[in-house]
Amino acid sequence: MTAKNSKDKITMSNITLPELPYAKDALEPHISAETLEYHHDKHHNAYVTKLNELLPGSGLEDKTLPEIIVATAKDDSKQGMFNQAAQVWNHTFYWNCMTPTNGGGEPTGDLKAKIEEDFGSYDKFREEFKNAALTQFGSGWAWLVADKVGGKLSIAKTANADTPLAHDQIAVLTCDVWEHAYYIDYRNRRPDYVDTFLDKLVNWDYANAKYKGQDAGVEE
Repeated sequence: MTAKNSKDKITMSNITLPELPYAKDALEPHISAETLEYHHDKHHNAYVTKLNELLPGSGLEDKTLPEIIVATAKDDSKQGMFNQAAQVWNHTFYWNCMTPTNGGGEPTGDLKAKIEEDFGSYDKFREEFKNAALTQFGSGWAWLVADKVGGKLSIAKTANADTPLAHDQIAVLTCDVWEHAYYIDYRNRRPDYVDTFLDKLVNWDYANAKYKGQDAGVEE
């Protein structure tokens, strides 16, 4: 997408905060409206605001969000811009990885067969994904990713703002394990939060779309 498309979330030096794909209370009782108010309206919005402050004069004003991420990922002089851009993208992706309707449990569609092929079973995938989420020290993300060539699935974890886009991987699913994602509702019980994410919230329709390389129209 380019800045000429009305669907874009980025124009010349103006990245906007995407709306949540559901009401703030839609994920209750699993994730509270209070958590989403702070997480989306304050944390996510702060990354958007800071990125807009950094873009002017960078030469990246007319780039899409993924292009900004790739362009700054390995440039130490632009680490701050990378962090803000990646966090904007990661969070928008994360919101869409959850659904208030028939979420969680075993996958559906083509992704179900591919998970069984590459992990042996859904239970094995679940075990590896949860382990990545729990062993990510400090802040970060757990991911289901696909290779761009061949589409092989694997589990990854990234620290802080890091993202699969910076490693030439396709993001299929993510769970945010920064404490601000769960502390209001779960305090220090990250395992309970991750279990709830997997069993009650995962949007497998969205994950299927991302695995197939479909735009889904939200985080670009």
